[in-house]
Amino acid sequence: MRKLRSLFLASLIVSAFATPMAVPSAFAETRSGAQAKDQEIARANLNAFNEAWQTVRDNFYDAKMEGLDWDLVGRRYRIFADWPNADIADIIKRMLAELRASHTGYYTPDEIAYYDLADIFSRGLSRELAQRFPKGEVAYDGIGMATRVIDGRHFISGVYDGFPAAQAKLLVGDEIISADGSAFAPVRSFAGKVGKTVRLTIRREAQGPPITVEVTPQLLHPNDTYLAAMKNGARVIEKDGRKLAYVHVWSYARREYQDLLEELVEDRFKDADGLIWDLRDGWGGGQPYYLDIFNARAPTVTFKDRRSSGTQNARWRKPVVLIINGGSRSAKEILAYGFKKYGYGEVVGTRTTGAVLAGRAYIQSNGSLLLVAVSDVAVDDERLEGVGVAPDHEVPFDIRYAKGADPQLAAALDVLLRKLTSP
Repeated sequence: MRKLRSLFLASLIVSAFATPMAVPSAFAETRSGAQAKDQEIARANLNAFNEAWQTVRDNFYDAKMEGLDWDLVGRRYRIFADWPNADIADIIKRMLAELRASHTGYYTPDEIAYYDLADIFSRGLSRELAQRFPKGEVAYDGIGMATRVIDGRHFISGVYDGFPAAQAKLLVGDEIISADGSAFAPVRSFAGKVGKTVRLTIRREAQGPPITVEVTPQLLHPNDTYLAAMKNGARVIEKDGRKLAYVHVWSYARREYQDLLEELVEDRFKDADGLIWDLRDGWGGGQPYYLDIFNARAPTVTFKDRRSSGTQNARWRKPVVLIINGGSRSAKEILAYGFKKYGYGEVVGTRTTGAVLAGRAYIQSNGSLLLVAVSDVAVDDERLEGVGVAPDHEVPFDIRYAKGADPQLAAALDVLLRKLTSP
């Protein structure tokens, strides 16, 4: 009997494994729905990848693709794109990095650069932007600062005068630990919070205690923000009995930035003894003839009638010093090259980026922005791509925990003072 009972139990065990268990219909439907969603995401990822790959293939300035087999590159990265959990933006960025070319990148709405570039190229993207922004006006919720990731940590690399970050007394070099208790993200941390208080937890010293700073985000239009920051930050610094004008041109993507510089030269800076022209970080887009403002040999013409007066071809005829760094890019590098080569003044800082190709922006079907280098650029028959412009006075600047100190500006002021006092 015991043997029969054992055989009977064994048969039950075998039957349990041999006979499929009935799957509840609700579970099957959920699983089927999840699989369908995964397949949909995978298709979207693959479509985004293929669109980016093809746009670069058809528009990149070098038909030989910098010596790469672009088909092979596509196949190598495409196998990672066809997955529902793939970080498609990261995959595309890694593929584009193979070209080692400036003005070639992939940007999503989670990045401030996405909005900056969309606004810079808005005239050519009006139809696409009208579908994604009210009235086609590019804007995002923010506090007016730039950040840089160093060793996995977010550090403030720029604070725009007159905006919430500056009003909250945030400083270059502050490490941002969190926003409202969550991991910091340059866009997401402020999205949907215009007019509301956001609590940033920062660290001002490497081993210092966390500090809570309250900020109130506002709607930022990139080009307007950079223009206002340039105007708000322009000032005259008094040092050793001299008046030294200072202006930081965050972007040169519109003629309005140069117009503002001319206005400052004719008005706020007219009694200054010297000028610091800061082209660090931000965006390029300027024109070589912008250097004419420092050409003392050209005339300045003033118009005046009963109602108003104005100046054309404003000129700065006093000493000037230029500041550059590894964030000075594109046309700013062309200006730095000409400034140095033709002897307008001395240059302080660190070597520029070496990003001197001409780019064009494309809005992709999924809303991301693809920047593609569409033209090579030479300056006086010299190629600056990958080379950049070296300063006359090398001044390194590690922004981490700088507490707002700026050794490059301090050095530029000293160089300008020596120029003013030397016989």
